[in-house]
Amino acid sequence: MKQMTAGGGWPAIWYTLKKARAAGGVVRMVRALSSRNACKTCALGMGGQQGGMRNEAGRFPEVCKKSVQAMAADMQGRIRAGFFDEFSFDKLERMSPRELEAAGRLTEPLVAGPGDESYRPVSWDEALRLVTQRMGAAPRDETFFYFSGRSSNEAGFLLQVVARVYGTNNVNNCSYFCHQASGVGLSSVTGSGTATITLEDLDACDLVFVIGGNPASNHPRLMRTLVDLKRRGGKVVVANPLREIGLVNFRVPSDVRSMLFGSKIADEYIQPHIGGDIALLTGMARALLDRGATDEQYIADHTDGWEAFRAAVMETDWGVIESSSGVPRHQIERAAGMYAAARRAVFCWTMGITHHEHGVANVQMIANLALMRGMVGRAGAGLLPLRGHSNVQGIGSMGAVPELKGSVLGRLEEVLGVSLPRTPGMDTLSCVSKAGSGGVRFALHLGGNLFGSCPDAAAAERSLRQIDTTVFMSTTLNTGHARGRGRTSIILPVRARDEETQATTQESMFNFVRLSDGGRARHEGPRSEVEVIAQIAEGVMGHRGPLDFTALRRHDEIRSLIARVVPGYGGAADIGRTRKEFAVAGRTFHQPRFTTETGRARFHAVRVPALKEMGSGEFRLMTIRSEGQFNTVVYEEGDVYRAQERRDVVLMVAADMLRLGLRRDDRVTVRSAAGEMADLLAREAPIREGNAAMYYPEANVLVPAAVDSASRTPAFKNVIVRIEKCRRLAVAPRG
Repeated sequence: MKQMTAGGGWPAIWYTLKKARAAGGVVRMVRALSSRNACKTCALGMGGQQGGMRNEAGRFPEVCKKSVQAMAADMQGRIRAGFFDEFSFDKLERMSPRELEAAGRLTEPLVAGPGDESYRPVSWDEALRLVTQRMGAAPRDETFFYFSGRSSNEAGFLLQVVARVYGTNNVNNCSYFCHQASGVGLSSVTGSGTATITLEDLDACDLVFVIGGNPASNHPRLMRTLVDLKRRGGKVVVANPLREIGLVNFRVPSDVRSMLFGSKIADEYIQPHIGGDIALLTGMARALLDRGATDEQYIADHTDGWEAFRAAVMETDWGVIESSSGVPRHQIERAAGMYAAARRAVFCWTMGITHHEHGVANVQMIANLALMRGMVGRAGAGLLPLRGHSNVQGIGSMGAVPELKGSVLGRLEEVLGVSLPRTPGMDTLSCVSKAGSGGVRFALHLGGNLFGSCPDAAAAERSLRQIDTTVFMSTTLNTGHARGRGRTSIILPVRARDEETQATTQESMFNFVRLSDGGRARHEGPRSEVEVIAQIAEGVMGHRGPLDFTALRRHDEIRSLIARVVPGYGGAADIGRTRKEFAVAGRTFHQPRFTTETGRARFHAVRVPALKEMGSGEFRLMTIRSEGQFNTVVYEEGDVYRAQERRDVVLMVAADMLRLGLRRDDRVTVRSAAGEMADLLAREAPIREGNAAMYYPEANVLVPAAVDSASRTPAFKNVIVRIEKCRRLAVAPRG
């Protein structure tokens, strides 16, 4: 596959047209994308009542390949009759994420018991009877409920309430495997666990840091914002161990000038070691102090913890900074100089920051750098975690967490007129671990792919297989249905967001709540998520207790409860009638008054962690996602931005390949403390020497179940691996 010279451009347009034709035609795709529904992919917040191809600021056209990929998946035909007669579990387990996704839409309930060789279709009545029987019989502390950002606020809120009234706090969501470290880190700084800015602030800043992420692939619509920033004289600093072509040059398909001439993105591209971010950021802080480029008045008036942080920075030797970060001092000082010259700076990051054993400390260090120059609590500046799924933040807001905040719990009890359980709930990884010890009898998954998201894939598979009954609410097949199933597994087919018969809401990464109108179902069979949850709850709890499940099938009724319980969500009460979308109050900061106990932001004295020792043939490995996937869903085997036509590859720099005696497409085995993968192909890539990259979720088999102690986010980055050449010959490339 030929290396592209820029991200986006004509290849993105041709790909969009190809996917549209495969999904029933360009007109059909445009109609689907133009409907008044929030985008199904990243949390930038496109769509809603302004129309599907407009962002929160009303800009048109706003659409990307991720949107098209997700929409095309929902527009595909149903799984053909006889599919599960042909594909036993042995075959399903060998299918790739792409093959399972492309099998078609799920349209009828499926069940597999201990003696079954594959799934078998059953009626809705039989499926729901089995679900309610198993859930009702399970000890409450031997259950868990897992939530995906694919779902709506209404479904998320209803299910977490049902779980607590049922008697458990084992309620968690997919953010524990992605941005939980951001939430914990930000809460420790500002008192709020979300972005401190609005979308409009990005249009007013003059410097953006993109740290540990690749928005050209994973948040493509952000690239238009960065291009506009550059045109008004602003600058972009990128920090990523892997040099990504889309962050060097990008052609915005909806912008004629960008399409014709291309747009340079990064003014400074820094490539630290995997795990070297704190050292890099400490170096920048040291350079600011040396320049006298701090906002002393802001620090004195609006922050706590400055002296301890300053001392920690000044005690860190430049030799440690350079060796731990892998970045020379002159480049660190150059980037710091750009920051010192900026009037308004926004700091963005993704899972390259959170997927570490020190993920929370990474986030705190980014916040430290922003506070040094008063860039938090003012217009046009602040902190922005680039969240992945379109409603992962909303699901957290709805209370899909093991421990509700005291004020929220109190309001929920008051509104419902009940006492809810106080037993500590388990986070996502703890639920998987408890399943491995035989301590889980029932699990319900509201969307997502828990197995595919887990570190140490082999151990996760063993654990999840020990659950007595696992229920999936899904639109299409994924690897979890094959390798993450329980002894008895039930798949309940649900509608996509734009097929719901009632309007739903979603929350963007900018704390903005969108209203999705829903639409006509594409297939007979799938049901509304809320309807299914209400039916299950009614079957388990009957008419006992405080909830009227017949009334709670109405989304307006659920939103009325949300408005009374969730802080900042008062606007949800009437949104179904007024169609008025709103920003969640109390989360963004345009004045330096914060929701901490003191009302001041907090510095944290973060120390540079020691890099893990590496022996001969060892590398620091990070898992990455391709341009052709979204989270665990793989739409294409190829990754055009990295010029890879397949996913069973190990990416490393030319000097490391030479040191190991490797040529392109030599076969290698990669081993870690968790497992090994054989017959992978060695490929050259522009990554920092001593580091390597492999595709997620396939590489999860290599990732140990190590976590950040403060957030319990798994460390999918900075995995020590050994790469060895196989004795077999290299293979000819595909394509």
